[in-house]
Amino acid sequence: MSSKVILPSTLSEVSDLDKKILLSLYEDMILGRSFEDMCAQMYYRGKMFGFVHLYNGQEAVSTGVIKALSDTDYVCSTYRDHVHALSKGVPSKLVMAELFGKETGCSRGRGGSMHIFSAQHNFLGGFAFIGEGIPVAIGAAFQSVYKQQVLKANNEVHCSLSVTACFFGDGTSNNGQFFECLNMAVLWKLPVIFIVENNQWAIGMAHNRSTSLPEIHKKAEAFGLPGIEVDGMDVLAVRKVTQEAIARARSGEGPTLIEALTYRFRGHSLADPDELRSNQEKNVWLLRDPIKRFKKHLLDYQVCTENDLKTIVKKVEEEVDESVDFAISSPEPNIKDITKYLFVDNE
Repeated sequence: MSSKVILPSTLSEVSDLDKKILLSLYEDMILGRSFEDMCAQMYYRGKMFGFVHLYNGQEAVSTGVIKALSDTDYVCSTYRDHVHALSKGVPSKLVMAELFGKETGCSRGRGGSMHIFSAQHNFLGGFAFIGEGIPVAIGAAFQSVYKQQVLKANNEVHCSLSVTACFFGDGTSNNGQFFECLNMAVLWKLPVIFIVENNQWAIGMAHNRSTSLPEIHKKAEAFGLPGIEVDGMDVLAVRKVTQEAIARARSGEGPTLIEALTYRFRGHSLADPDELRSNQEKNVWLLRDPIKRFKKHLLDYQVCTENDLKTIVKKVEEEVDESVDFAISSPEPNIKDITKYLFVDNE
């Protein structure tokens, strides 16, 4: 398999999509940005504790990938997981309550920022350590094949292949789990999409200083799967390559590696003063803000009006405000339940 680079989307590609879909993509990106901005406010007000890693700037990747999936597909995330969960349909109030450590959170207040989870939405988690979500994604993809090939053969269930989208960063691509799981996914033709969110920095280490082959998508060649580089600041370009990868996976042809070139607009976490990246570098990427670019696309091609977009922003802001109110008013976990959820409850 050869690697390839996907050019940015054009206005003609905007016209190929239904207006409802385009506006839903815009709303999802606005929700991700607004939610994370509110998280920053709440963190600095002492409402959240521990490490909180925000997703600002990378919204086109989450929206472009996850909104192309079906409800029965799976997502494995990283410690930068809030927006992935929102894109997969986990209600914002449940994510916010989890960040507040409340009993009503999607992980019952036990997980916090880095361990968002929702079985109902096939969201298999945030993971605190880099790379540890990749083997979980392999397992999710394997069970999809097993259900189709084994259980269906025994007439126990009729199902189509569910696809698993596995997110990780550029720093993870130097870890052993990455290479082992790429090999296994190709060997078994698993329906999994590996999405490298290459935001150029692994905490404080510039990507091109930490790897012998900075072009991560080219690493796919060694294992025989397609490797694709895409503009991660262009939601339509990301969506297009994802749809092709989904079709390949669902048809039983196996995995795809997508390297989305993107950038985080904040520090590694809210505890990071972000002093290692130059202002010049940050300003260059800020000019390519994925939300502003997509908004310009929509208005230039007359998909909608400025008022339509303002209505969406207002709706999202109200939702985020309601999620904070819900989190604040929710109860703390009971100290008597400190060991609850550690083991399966058979009752």
